[in-house]
Amino acid sequence: MLPRETLATAQIPGGDTLTLISHGRDFVIMFGRDELMGTRMQFSEEQLAELTLAELARPAPRVLIGGYGMGFTFRAALAHAGEGASVTVAEVVPEILDWARGPLADLTGETLSDPRGEVVLCDVAALIDDANDGTCPKWDAILLDVDNGPDGIVRDQNSRLYTRTGLAKAREALNPGGILAVWSAAPDHKFTLRLKEAGFAVDVRTVRARPNNKGPRHTIWFARKS
Repeated sequence: MLPRETLATAQIPGGDTLTLISHGRDFVIMFGRDELMGTRMQFSEEQLAELTLAELARPAPRVLIGGYGMGFTFRAALAHAGEGASVTVAEVVPEILDWARGPLADLTGETLSDPRGEVVLCDVAALIDDANDGTCPKWDAILLDVDNGPDGIVRDQNSRLYTRTGLAKAREALNPGGILAVWSAAPDHKFTLRLKEAGFAVDVRTVRARPNNKGPRHTIWFARKS
């Protein structure tokens, strides 16, 4: 059995510890004792971006992503967004970018130097608020992958994103026809209802963690602003 090696740790602001671990050729980010993400099960996070952009069907969308992680969603968004797109990631843990440029450099590739992309060290809720108060233009898509889902909060402050008030703010921050997409490790019927109550047209899909139709089943909500 291959040993696991701890490469680095980082503190989530106001939260638990993240640990970057290598396991042979694979990497894993642990949240406390739980596996948050890893290179063996990245497909659903890539699908978060790919399926959203396919549904959006706009040539140069303005996209906001909550959480960089290992960059799976960010890279997929850049790959499918088109030449004139703008993709912004909000990340609250600075060390995540150090890992992206260090131990995970082969995985990162040239993504962080893509002129269409930007990683901002801030709470994604702040950029949603900026779109609402006119500080920045509104978004065509908001992709949330900052937790293990609405019922799997990694950082206490993130809970507001999934409340009726938080969902209303996200809807207001979208352009007409825009999509709020939310990744989750598990289904959540009550969250589906909250999205509908916030005025979204909701499509819920189940996506495997691996592209060979294996691994855990993850849930993605696609909530469109009509």
